[in-house]
Amino acid sequence: MIYYQDDNVLIRDLRENDAQLITDAEIAQGWDASIDKYRMRLRDQAEGTSISLAAEYQKKIAGYINIYPDSKWGAFADQGLPEIVDFGVLEKYRRHGIGSRLMDTAEQIASRYADTVYLGVGLHSGYGSAQRMYVRRGYLPDGSGVWFQDQICKPYASCCNDDDLILYFSKKLR
Repeated sequence: MIYYQDDNVLIRDLRENDAQLITDAEIAQGWDASIDKYRMRLRDQAEGTSISLAAEYQKKIAGYINIYPDSKWGAFADQGLPEIVDFGVLEKYRRHGIGSRLMDTAEQIASRYADTVYLGVGLHSGYGSAQRMYVRRGYLPDGSGVWFQDQICKPYASCCNDDDLILYFSKKLR
């Protein structure tokens, strides 16, 4: 299904062959990538628990995003709220509006399920541009504090500043 299209950007359902293309591109730019993540997203999509999107820029795969309409993890688990998960734009395609188009589309889809959407964002510097984007788009911290390895990190507990150290944000959509 196509969700958005203009002269340069196409937002559509994630396809099986996208998994390898995205993984190879992420490895080429130095990211720690695994095709297993994309295969899981495709499986979730086939089972009807997620909507997984891919972005093309001038007919080349450029980014991805996933929406879980009734997320089972994180700060709003099992509350019937959609979660935006695993959003990325390949570095060479940034600054072309692709991330904004992906987020616009994900929020439109999420609004079909609830009036609030949430997401988690990593805290290390690699997530800096995403952190700024979410705040500009109106996302606010949920107030539960920092999460580490899918649990609230208790005050003064040890944690590691890796991809498992996150802060949850939510946004009213309507």
